[in-house]
Amino acid sequence: MPTYPQGAVDVVDAAGAQSATRKLEEAPELAVDLEADSMHAFRARLCFLQLATDTEVFLFDTLQPGVDARLLAPLMADPARTKYFHAAQGDLQFLAEAGVRVHGLFDTHRAATLLGWPKVGLADVARERLGVELPKEHQQSDFSIRPLPPSMRDYIANDVRYLTELGRNVREACREAGILEEVLLDCERLCEEAVARPDVGADFKPKLPRAGLSPTQVTLATAIAHALHRKRLEWAEKDNVPMGRMLSNMAMADIAVKLPTNPRELARMAGVRGSFVRTHGEELLNLVKELMEKSRRGELEPEREAKGPKDVNRRKREDALKQFRVEKATERKVTPSVVLPNPVLEMLASTPPKSLDELAQVPWFGDKRLQLYGQALIDVLAPFPVLNG
Repeated sequence: MPTYPQGAVDVVDAAGAQSATRKLEEAPELAVDLEADSMHAFRARLCFLQLATDTEVFLFDTLQPGVDARLLAPLMADPARTKYFHAAQGDLQFLAEAGVRVHGLFDTHRAATLLGWPKVGLADVARERLGVELPKEHQQSDFSIRPLPPSMRDYIANDVRYLTELGRNVREACREAGILEEVLLDCERLCEEAVARPDVGADFKPKLPRAGLSPTQVTLATAIAHALHRKRLEWAEKDNVPMGRMLSNMAMADIAVKLPTNPRELARMAGVRGSFVRTHGEELLNLVKELMEKSRRGELEPEREAKGPKDVNRRKREDALKQFRVEKATERKVTPSVVLPNPVLEMLASTPPKSLDELAQVPWFGDKRLQLYGQALIDVLAPFPVLNG
């Protein structure tokens, strides 16, 4: 039976951070997790960085002066040292923003997904593979609270306490399934793609129920949704709350389509709270009224996407690649993403290689896929050259 580190070391000042880093540098494998106040602030802060070896757990309190994540940058960047994360994508963005890039990643969540396991959450995988029960009650807690309550401290320590052993276990399962190279390539991709988090709300695209709406109504609803999004960012930043807590996407879509004209109607919109109506209702209703008047005067322009030359065979290549990966996945008894993960499929569909040499240059494709599928993929793509219509 494996043994796990007991207790946890609180890292709360510069001297403690340096001491902990020296101890971590002695370990060839590390478990890593982090906590932020994402559910409680307009722009989340990194609140804790947890790291564990086979013998110790360290809780870096990154809100304390002198506890700087950048102290760990050389260790995290060392590709020879395995770092076990679970669902690393968001964590990698936080770390990149803090000046820490990760190499040598093994993401147990991504691995479990490619293995095709039915449940891939940390608690589920730990229970299934190690027989360990991990509590979930603090998943949405505010980790900026100081002092941190003991139950929350135990929670964040347990997120890494078992992760090194779990990582080795899942890694061996990948080896036995014959997909370890593909998993490691996907982990490399996650590391390379991790950049600082985007600005809050920068990726907003309204999702509106268009059925039964005329083009004029769609244009009006789209304009209202964008205007409400800009206002909720302003309101949420002022109150330092997540934008979705100020006004959810569902609420904005309901308002944009149903067009409330008074506080009572606004309060009946999906997900709109009474406190919001009292604080921001008048300003919101005036905004909706103004845009309705502009629509009646024909002053709203339909939203248009910037379009370049259309590749008329792009969809055909994508469909052919999807069919190819399903067939090969069935032959190998693996998930389709092992054959071609979506980012690689998108690259092949957008810029189809014409030779094995070109295919070998596709990022995160790898030698194994080149050997297994190389010429077959060239042949699949050949009937659909790039044609701009």
